[in-house]
Amino acid sequence: MNSEFTIAVHSLVYLAYKPDRMATSEMIAHNVNTHPSRVRKVMSCLRKSGYIGTKEGIGGGYIFNCSPEQVTLAEIFRATSIGSIKPGWCSGNGDDNCMVACNMAEVMDHIFCEVEEQLILSLQRITIHDVLERVRAAQQHNI
Repeated sequence: MNSEFTIAVHSLVYLAYKPDRMATSEMIAHNVNTHPSRVRKVMSCLRKSGYIGTKEGIGGGYIFNCSPEQVTLAEIFRATSIGSIKPGWCSGNGDDNCMVACNMAEVMDHIFCEVEEQLILSLQRITIHDVLERVRAAQQHNI
């Protein structure tokens, strides 16, 4: 799973946690523990998908436009990371005379697609609100 998904989920949970659901890229980056430019890249993707909005000027930043109870991790995965499970390189050689070498890439492509479909089904059951509640529970456990 790629880091864009993790940054996106963390950022949305952080925005859901904030009373006004607004924060700057610097605030989010500090909370996520990454560079603000990485946050801005991910937030741009989330903005294009309609999950967040932006407010310009003093007191501006990113704002969570949706209800945390309605946004699933599957939606965020689709917006940020679809196709990321498949590696950039596949073994084998389609021109080889060996049955394994000439078919491995296609077979592995299908397997990675199946794995991604199963992941999306699992993520469909978890909302941003659920993640925030898990964070709250972890905090209570650590006190």
